[in-house]
Amino acid sequence: MTEQDIAQLLQRYKAGELSEQAAIKAITDVPYEDIRYAEVDHAREMRQGFPEVIYGAGKTQEQVLGIMQSLLAHGEGNIMATRCTQAQYDYVHAALPEAQYDAAARMIYIDRDTRPVRDEAHEVLVLTAGTSDIPVAREAELTAYLWGNYVKSFYDCGVAGIHRLFAHVEDIDKANVIIVVAGMEGALASVVGGLTDKPVIAVPTSVGYGAALHGLSALLSMLNSCAAGVSVVNIDNGFGAGVLASKINHLR
Repeated sequence: MTEQDIAQLLQRYKAGELSEQAAIKAITDVPYEDIRYAEVDHAREMRQGFPEVIYGAGKTQEQVLGIMQSLLAHGEGNIMATRCTQAQYDYVHAALPEAQYDAAARMIYIDRDTRPVRDEAHEVLVLTAGTSDIPVAREAELTAYLWGNYVKSFYDCGVAGIHRLFAHVEDIDKANVIIVVAGMEGALASVVGGLTDKPVIAVPTSVGYGAALHGLSALLSMLNSCAAGVSVVNIDNGFGAGVLASKINHLR
């Protein structure tokens, strides 16, 4: 139930179309749906401004579809399922033709265009150190976009050729929130943090080999950044970065 749903209930009660008991029952009913393999949280959109997001890894294609159908039936916001396979999407799309799939982001989504108008003056900028970091960046981009943000991206502008980053200084200055996605040694987050007065969200990726330790080296490097104003999410957590960027962006 959304705030709009509650407002409509109160208006119906005020107009005498709904009894007091019926209105109380509608508002206080358990705000989740038990579909056996999941208890779908239908109050999350009211609490957080966005419906529950499905984590597709480890779920069957039937489970992903069932949860998406439950969310569609009980809310008005955009629907997302992260870390999904092509097979999961094919199954969902057969039942929900409006569903789309971003193969790089591994995300199934339904864009119902219910978010606020995306304002170019409040831009989320996504930068990647390398081309191999794009899948995580795409997850962050699409998440931020579906949460109602204007998003711009530049790929492969890491410290190995730092002149490529300096070509985007004007965009860095203009952005409202910056997401930096980097593997290997994760140095790009510190460099960007030292160039801007805007909040920087650093996303370490598991890109790298040997001493990269599946992203641990980048994570520790970002956590130890000497640039003030750099926050760090978990390894490969593009979704978390996109959500955090959106929340910051909507406050500014």
